[in-house]
Amino acid sequence: MRGIELMLATPVAVLAIFLAAGCASTATAPGVRAELAPTGTLRVAVFTGNPVLGTRDKASGEVTGTTVTIAARADVPARIIEYTAVAKLVEDARTGEWDIAVVAFDPARRSVLDFAPPHIVVDLTFLAAPGSPIRTVAEADKSGVNIAAARGAATTLYLQREFKQAQVVQAENEPAAFDLIKEGKAQLYAQNRTMLLELADKLPGARVLEDRFSAAEMSIALPKGRPAALAYVSEFVEQSKKSGTVSRAIETAKLRGVRVAP
Repeated sequence: MRGIELMLATPVAVLAIFLAAGCASTATAPGVRAELAPTGTLRVAVFTGNPVLGTRDKASGEVTGTTVTIAARADVPARIIEYTAVAKLVEDARTGEWDIAVVAFDPARRSVLDFAPPHIVVDLTFLAAPGSPIRTVAEADKSGVNIAAARGAATTLYLQREFKQAQVVQAENEPAAFDLIKEGKAQLYAQNRTMLLELADKLPGARVLEDRFSAAEMSIALPKGRPAALAYVSEFVEQSKKSGTVSRAIETAKLRGVRVAP
């Protein structure tokens, strides 16, 4: 059990446990197996531009993290599909290129995706470039402030709706957004706190703001139009939260800026 709880420390881990514990029983639920894996292979989309969701191992070239357990645990064949840009991942849901993923909920994505209830919440805030005088979120939305963010990311969608004066400078993916900070083309970089704390360690003088502008609700997502599969996944997520499994995982892993979704 402890190993399972540690896997739950990342959003993709709920997906892995769901597959391990549930796929074997899906045959008894009418329509669930057919909707989860309509091709006979469960195609799992993994965004590796955010280490909270997944990464690619530089030595082996393979996608690493909890997603690597999926193929071994699932009762149906599983295939990992890597995405380095979250906008592309969401776009591909329109044509059914994948079957299940973990992304941050945003209302702008509901035309393409159906979401299970969120299982964890991650603070969204800013990484301030070395030498930047900005210390609070309130100081960020001002004329002349450039904020780096990845195209299609939940942070970008939020800032475009809510910020009125600062300029959101969109990059193709997360590494490119971080490069804008390093190159002096933006004063702030918007992402989740867990990811930004890791990046701050790699850029001397950079710091993560203590407050937040919003929070990302990490959720299992399916392409629209798979109600039986969505109901099955949603029930599992709620049970995992009520049992305390998600809470224990966050505490054990000592994740910063992460909490159980209400």
